[in-house]
Amino acid sequence: MTSHAFIFARGGSKGIPGKNIKPLLGKPLIQYSIEIALQTSGINKVFVSTDDADIAKVSRSNGAIVIDRPIELAQDDSPEWQAWKHAISWVREQYGDFEEFISLPATSPLRSVKDVESAVLKRSNIGADICIAITPASRSPYFNMVKKLGNNLIELVNKPTNSISRRQDAPEVFDITTVVYVANVEFIMSNDNIFDGIVTSVEVPRYRAVDIDDMYDFNFAESILNNTISERA
Repeated sequence: MTSHAFIFARGGSKGIPGKNIKPLLGKPLIQYSIEIALQTSGINKVFVSTDDADIAKVSRSNGAIVIDRPIELAQDDSPEWQAWKHAISWVREQYGDFEEFISLPATSPLRSVKDVESAVLKRSNIGADICIAITPASRSPYFNMVKKLGNNLIELVNKPTNSISRRQDAPEVFDITTVVYVANVEFIMSNDNIFDGIVTSVEVPRYRAVDIDDMYDFNFAESILNNTISERA
């Protein structure tokens, strides 16, 4: 099976200007994803889809092949699934057909090679269309997540049939992370949503599931990396 890794990195980040190449402990953020892709067994090529010249330059210097992302697919409201389809079509035209698509978002720098390889193996073993990474959620729609009713009242997002007085008694729930997505190429090209197909998952610890959206996330990731380096020293 031919597997390629993809990193989708727009240049127009508003939460953190220049986020995808902002130095994190001396390395551009996107470099972490490229390095993991290059270290993962079974990945044939690594592509970065971007509309930004600076991101493209950093990506090439770290061993990735750059895909020019159309402006209409690089807006704040552009569905990333459409960018996935564009990237697949581009790679097919330039390098030929392939079977497996692996997305490693630049905003998740704490993933491990094991996380990626586990997702690849899990999808294959289950025969699923796509495997995503999940992590235990800190809040539950059955216990401490509420929605507004429109009359100044609120209620639980999911009202249980039986009374739940402890979080431990609520059904176990998970957050979807941006650690890794592994999918069958034809599934992506034929559908428009992750949950249109057979979905499986791998669980990752919360400290590896940090998704950088703002400076709080960035500083948190930096702190975790610093602690990891100190423990190894």
